Amino acid sequence: MTLGPLMLDLEGLVLTPEERVLILNPSVGGIIFFSRNFVSYSQLVELVADIRAIRGDLLLCVDQEGGRVQRFRDGFTHLPPMQMLGDLLLKEEGGESLLQDAGWLMASELLACGLDFSFAPVLDLDRESCAVIGDRSFADNPEEAIRAAHHFITGMHQAGMAATGKHFPGHGGVVADSHYETPYDNRSLQQLRDRDLQPFARLADELDAIMPAHIVYPCVESVPVGFSPIWLQKILRNELQFQGVIFSDDLSMKGADLVGGYPEKASRALQAGCDMVLVCNNRAGALEVIDFLSENPVKPSGRLAKMAARKHPEWEALRASERWQITSQKLAKQLNKS
Repeated sequence: MTLGPLMLDLEGLVLTPEERVLILNPSVGGIIFFSRNFVSYSQLVELVADIRAIRGDLLLCVDQEGGRVQRFRDGFTHLPPMQMLGDLLLKEEGGESLLQDAGWLMASELLACGLDFSFAPVLDLDRESCAVIGDRSFADNPEEAIRAAHHFITGMHQAGMAATGKHFPGHGGVVADSHYETPYDNRSLQQLRDRDLQPFARLADELDAIMPAHIVYPCVESVPVGFSPIWLQKILRNELQFQGVIFSDDLSMKGADLVGGYPEKASRALQAGCDMVLVCNNRAGALEVIDFLSENPVKPSGRLAKMAARKHPEWEALRASERWQITSQKLAKQLNKS
């Protein structure tokens, strides 16, 4: 079965009877996990195995950035905010190696549970201007953010995980939270090229995927980035020469409502250039998209297969390894400093 263009979520800790049928739908290509789907390592492994037994090809992922955004905690290494790790590049010797090791550890722990990838790293430039980004960002300086993200991505790749940069072309320049409203950024395209676009442009060859922001840049386009052929085709594909996967951000976010209901949002995102759309925390909306796709099938994206995990380490062997033990101790030390 080829991977469909829809990623959806699950209700709880185990698959419901409805979900066992739902994930067999050819329009479904992935599942994203949230905190409500996790209580322990053993429970997560059982849930993943159950999914794999039904659809072994599905992409399984999570937002496991660190800091405020870490869905799996109990039994997993507590990851510091990326801003804290980014600051080490300027303050302490060994910051580069710790960033690389942190990317490796984050990825390795998820891969050991059977997942494919985390939607990471955040490439937005910010420190404290945007409440929804803030310390999720490595830095508010393009050069520092690029340098930090490069080392984190290198670690992810060493573990065997694809890296997803978000939120293109940069969410750090607005105050509004796109989960609750549509943010507008009135900067010119040249201003964005000179600053926020820099991490995406410079790291395009290293990234396996990119997730666009639900932000409107009126000087460029009248709709949010994830629905814009200008942003996704002309700028991201043609100018930046990005060859990887494009994931929409969650279509349930209020920032996406500008273009219509769920079928309209899915259609516009796919037509603009997204390879896969996410519909989270709204099962009715996901079903609407499935119905729409059944009547308006789209050609499966061959890029999606590249997001599958390259390897799955054994959990016990991973935690017994010297690299994991040293890195987890260093990360705990950084958290204790905060």
